[in-house]
Amino acid sequence: MLAALSPSAFAQTANSADAAALRAQIEALRAEQARIAEMQRQTEAKIRALESSAGVASPAPAVAPSAPQVASADAASKLNVTGDLRLRFQGDYSDDDARARRSGQVRGRIGATYAVNDRVTIGARLATGDPDDPNSTDVQLSNWDDDFQVSLDLAYAQVNFGDLNIYGGKIPQPFARTDLVWDGDVNPQGLSGVYKHKLGNGSALRASGLFFVIDENAVAADSTMVGGQVGYDTAQLGDFKFDVSAAYYDYTLGSVAGADAGDFRNNLRRPDGRYLSDFNLGDLIVGATWSGLGSRWPVRFVGDYVKNFGAETSEDTGFGADLGIGRVTQQHDWRVTYGYSVAETDSVLGAFSHDNIGIGTNYKLHALTVDYVPMPKTLLTAYWYHYKPDNALDAGSNAIGDWLDRVRVAFLVSF
Repeated sequence: MLAALSPSAFAQTANSADAAALRAQIEALRAEQARIAEMQRQTEAKIRALESSAGVASPAPAVAPSAPQVASADAASKLNVTGDLRLRFQGDYSDDDARARRSGQVRGRIGATYAVNDRVTIGARLATGDPDDPNSTDVQLSNWDDDFQVSLDLAYAQVNFGDLNIYGGKIPQPFARTDLVWDGDVNPQGLSGVYKHKLGNGSALRASGLFFVIDENAVAADSTMVGGQVGYDTAQLGDFKFDVSAAYYDYTLGSVAGADAGDFRNNLRRPDGRYLSDFNLGDLIVGATWSGLGSRWPVRFVGDYVKNFGAETSEDTGFGADLGIGRVTQQHDWRVTYGYSVAETDSVLGAFSHDNIGIGTNYKLHALTVDYVPMPKTLLTAYWYHYKPDNALDAGSNAIGDWLDRVRVAFLVSF
């Protein structure tokens, strides 16, 4: 058959075979290039996740304009997705004024940030929970197997100016905080700035500001808050490290049309439904960490004192102190924390303070928490809250001498 071919036909057949071989080599190289790009994307994502966990700012990655596959991998590396799922049992017990209640809750959150360029990042997060409850994302297991509510609890743009970051939208909490004044689930709506400058000796200066849009009303005065906080973190001083934060939060509460009973909680109100007091809160937080027992057993103390300078009642002060030992960063780590706090009736704005117990304000609280890391990216926690009303005048239906107990056991998985 080969001898029947003309010289020109033989040349065409040889050229066709060579072309096919070249095409096969090109496809193989393209497949290898795509594989390398995917490996690069996965590596960049892991690096950014580790940097995010460590609080390290990521440098802007280099982009090769002439290589679409690399550019695509670089774009993927700018996307950081995180989330968690928490399953919790809760038991509520009292001496004589309510029946014992046992219940279960679920919390699920998934969020993402995307670095648009070396200055601008956008972020958003979906979370379970009642969208009308700013200080909880838990869903009660109940209601004849109804589906869970999900809402957007973060949606913001961040602009990076080095030591200063500006946030706008529904934004992450900008302040150093404890549960006494700010619940960990509260994400303000408005505009904030967060500044941190590291000094040469290992210490750092901090400053944060917030304009918080609480309730905008077309016909009545708006409700807003303007707040600021300054802080200082010391360098390592032997086995000790200290930090201090001082804040002032000035609320202007005109409209309450968007509020409900879960927002007012135990704060005093006028006959027309508005708050009795103004809320102009001075808040001081001090912290100390001692590492004399080694890296696995740091001892941490945090104290918080708040006074409402706008209160129309003498019940205007709150304080809390927490002492913990241990860490929860690696598998088989343990941490134990004991806290004691008192919040007088109008010492804080109950709408945004913690909801760990059944009383929003006017309480005395003992809290014991035990954390354990059974596996990577998991946390097992047991809580015991022992509390009662602080004064009889504002106790409402709660018996003044009745100590209440809330027990929680939670399992958290994060990624």
